[in-house]
Amino acid sequence: MIVGSRWATSDDIADLVGMYPAFEAEQGALRAMWPLADGIAAPVTDSLRAAIDDTETLVGVGTIDDIVFGFIHVTVDDLLPQADGVRVGVIRHIYVEPDARGVGVAESMIGLALDELRARGITRFDARVSPGHRNAKNFFEANGFSARLIVMHNPGP
Repeated sequence: MIVGSRWATSDDIADLVGMYPAFEAEQGALRAMWPLADGIAAPVTDSLRAAIDDTETLVGVGTIDDIVFGFIHVTVDDLLPQADGVRVGVIRHIYVEPDARGVGVAESMIGLALDELRARGITRFDARVSPGHRNAKNFFEANGFSARLIVMHNPGP
């Protein structure tokens, strides 16, 4: 078994779109607002295609024996003006199909993304994790991340 990662191409769109409903369901079960506020904008196919084509956005795939089992979606955001031009790489989404977890697919993808961000001069990184997603929290902490913000939400009446 060979675990790896690479940058996504338009040839990967079908695999990414195919994985997305399970990712959305998993996240939506943790946070009802996730599909509305933190997921990928509909139509997902168009949003993923645009992300792959955008030079400021990173979309990678995680593979086992060259078969796609996961994806990572990273943006580069500006900090406030007082940060003197420092930018932050934000891991917006990372997903590995349940049957492929625990063998290094996510580790390969985060390594690919962080190496590319560092090559671009970016040294600060954020990752979005849903409350209650203990495995994701543990994964990011094992990769040097720590919480810096908790977003509170009131769903209204």
